[in-house]
Amino acid sequence: MRSLSDERTDHIGQRDHLKTIKALIPYLWPKNATEMRLRVVIALFFLTIAKGITVGVPFIYKTVVDTISVSLETTVIVPVGLLIAYGLARVMAQAFGEFRDAIFAKVAQSAIRQAGLKTFQHLHRLSMRFHLDRQTGGLNRAVERGTKGIDFLLNFMLFNIVPTLLEILLVCTVMWGLFNIWFAVVTFFTVSLYIGWTVGVTEWRIKYRRHMNKMDSEASTKAIDSLLNYETVKYFGNEDHEARRFEAALRSYEKAAIKSKVTLSFLNIGQGLVISIGLTIIMIMAGFGVKNGSMTIGDFVLVNSYLIQLFLPLNFLGFVYREIKQSLTDMEDMFKLIGQRLEIMDVSGAEKLTLSGGEIVFENVGFYYNPDRRILNNMSFKVPSGHTLAIVGPSGAGKSTISRLLYRFYDADEGRILIDNQNIKQVQQDSLRAAIGIVPQDTVLFNDTIYYNISYGRPDAGPSEIENAAQLASIDDFVRSLPDGYNTQVGERGLKLSGGEKQRIAIARTILKSPKILIFDEATSALDTHTEKEIQQALAKVSADCTTVIIAHRLSTVINADEILVLNEGEIVERGTHQDLLALKNFYFRMWIKQQEARKALETLDKSHESILLENGLTTNHAVLSP
Repeated sequence: MRSLSDERTDHIGQRDHLKTIKALIPYLWPKNATEMRLRVVIALFFLTIAKGITVGVPFIYKTVVDTISVSLETTVIVPVGLLIAYGLARVMAQAFGEFRDAIFAKVAQSAIRQAGLKTFQHLHRLSMRFHLDRQTGGLNRAVERGTKGIDFLLNFMLFNIVPTLLEILLVCTVMWGLFNIWFAVVTFFTVSLYIGWTVGVTEWRIKYRRHMNKMDSEASTKAIDSLLNYETVKYFGNEDHEARRFEAALRSYEKAAIKSKVTLSFLNIGQGLVISIGLTIIMIMAGFGVKNGSMTIGDFVLVNSYLIQLFLPLNFLGFVYREIKQSLTDMEDMFKLIGQRLEIMDVSGAEKLTLSGGEIVFENVGFYYNPDRRILNNMSFKVPSGHTLAIVGPSGAGKSTISRLLYRFYDADEGRILIDNQNIKQVQQDSLRAAIGIVPQDTVLFNDTIYYNISYGRPDAGPSEIENAAQLASIDDFVRSLPDGYNTQVGERGLKLSGGEKQRIAIARTILKSPKILIFDEATSALDTHTEKEIQQALAKVSADCTTVIIAHRLSTVINADEILVLNEGEIVERGTHQDLLALKNFYFRMWIKQQEARKALETLDKSHESILLENGLTTNHAVLSP
């Protein structure tokens, strides 16, 4: 027995489905697109003609049968002509159906493209807060399923369900007109009972199908997870344990699949019973009609042909109904993404950022991701044009949040941020981000070539500019040493490269962008000491005329900054030059001493390790040490 909450959920679902269909209509009937609208009209016209011919085909067949049964003398001439007409009618019905599909294809594919593109663009406009709360894979699947849902809905609902309903009405009308109302009533009642049974049972068995799909996904996930962690499985000798886990998932899938199959058989038996009862009643009525002379043998064949012709497309109704519901749900998820409110928007009449020198000013800036997690508090500082500001502090102090606020990934909750005396909330986001270049700590590359990843800083740059940027980032020699050079594929997220190589590509990409404001967020954290010094020298040249913000944990990288801000728990606790802060012998001083001690300890360990190798007749170049 269905509960009140289930009925309420269904009602809400149906209402959402109607909203989804309503949201799809503008893509099928787009504004200022005469060609698309004309294609829709022509497709509907062809659809009507195709169904009209389909309904007329059994009538031609009936005439052939009557002609043969009434006068055998004319069977050589008249039936041949009718049979040719019968064949032509069937061909024309199919041809007009294909014309309909061909004409409508551009409308359907345009709708899919526009909906997918709009969702993709909207996702890029949403704030970082949204993307941190959502799984990227889930977003991708939502868009993919949504576009596929549009395709399925258009192909099956518009050109399967709707034409079949139209055919039912036409057949009932013909039955009533040719014979009497009872033939139309029985036909309509039989088809209605068939549809009702199919929809009702399909709705009931959806839960078994969903459970089967869930178990299938679970079994697949466990298998893939186990194989990906092959070494770990071997380390602990847990092959049997993994097999038992996989078998348990397969058993659950087996049980769910059996229930799904049994309920499908139950559905098919019911459908067959309804068809048989309807056909039997119609045939009995037609048989009595032939006997009393009110109907011909052709009429007897006609009613049988009409019912069989109606039930053929309805055979897939259960599948189509289930898939249409799923398509509507998938489309609903996609349209919900489009409906997500934009947190960061350009104000009305926003103008482009006008750069004169790139001066940055933070005035009493406060920010929190949520009210009980405050990140920055009353943050005020100024970076004059062409100067370098370093921001240091422990993890979680709010250092990287400053760069995100500058980029307007988030808006400050308190205070304001100015660039050349312009509030960044009042300027166009595109122009703001075009003025800033960043080398992040976590460098993620596109699964493409090294050339593409560097050129991403300025896609219209020429090869010589890209190579020059690579030279400044000390990556050119390495790239040229590769077999494919700049055409080397970096792999997904750049996994074919080391951390240092990825970071140097990111630096080259930023150099190519030539921004007025530079942000280095732990930009050399993945590099060895020698390479770090090389890149720091290159960065010093590149940033000579730029306003630069260096976010760092390693204090040795910021000693030449014009000013250093020391952050702790979202507040500036100290500020000044490197020498000024050391003289204070406070927070910065303690950080410096601790890092120097750690560096000396590491150097001592390296020397000790080298001595051990030399005593054993080995060098530090050995990749594998003898026991």
